[in-house]
Amino acid sequence: MKTKQPASGATTRRSAADEKVERASWALRAGRQDEAERLASSVLRADKANSAAASILAQVLLQQARFEEAAAALRQAAKRSQDPRLETFLAIALAKSGHRDEAIGQLERTTRQRPPFAPAFRELASLLSNKGELDQAVAVLERGLLLLPDVVELLLDLGSLQLQQNARHHARALLERAAALAPNRPDILAELGRALCLDGAYDAAATRYQQALALRPDDAMSRANLAVCLLEMGERDQGEMKLREAVRGRPDMIGRAIHSLAAPSHGRFFLRRSAAVNFLNKSSDLR
Repeated sequence: MKTKQPASGATTRRSAADEKVERASWALRAGRQDEAERLASSVLRADKANSAAASILAQVLLQQARFEEAAAALRQAAKRSQDPRLETFLAIALAKSGHRDEAIGQLERTTRQRPPFAPAFRELASLLSNKGELDQAVAVLERGLLLLPDVVELLLDLGSLQLQQNARHHARALLERAAALAPNRPDILAELGRALCLDGAYDAAATRYQQALALRPDDAMSRANLAVCLLEMGERDQGEMKLREAVRGRPDMIGRAIHSLAAPSHGRFFLRRSAAVNFLNKSSDLR
């Protein structure tokens, strides 16, 4: 007995579109942006509501800083699909092209949708924070965490904002929770180290910075912050060694390193910048 098959033409069209979207996705991940754009645009010409293709095209345009084009391409696609991912990309494009208030309005609508979409809360909080509206940004992230309590990015963002507001106890609690959920995230460990360091818990902060550096050895800023902790703990030789490691091959870190030397109670102060640079560039036999 033969089973009736669906119309071959419809199946072929759907499969061809899916194949193009998959190829576009692979091209985007491989950094072949022109190919990704061409394939995604081809799918969208035939099906303007294809949210997967629109998402890929949006990422290409945003990565290339073609923000006006991205906003134009996403307006209709986001409206048709009501896909929170596309709406968030649209808001990013709007903000980057100078339409910040429109972007905020779009994100406010997106964050009211269900199920909740964490990146929308993060982008809205970021825009509000950049406007200096820290209390409103905190409220957005707190609202997001009520809906998505285990999203570590929301915990990290809120913890960082709380540090800006000097709410160190609350920040530490948020960042400890984020670190427990994602123990192998060096960015979370480094931010937790910063919270601990600001609170004067230098030993605990040093431990967190060491954990972060074990996961991301090229993190010069964490190495400089670890040096501050060591200097504050009276471990001057080790602290200065870490500062020299932080500036090695990184001239952009010199200013930060000079500050790190002078700020701790067990640090060093140089009257001339050149003397500080020479000191930091001096070789060390310590390990």
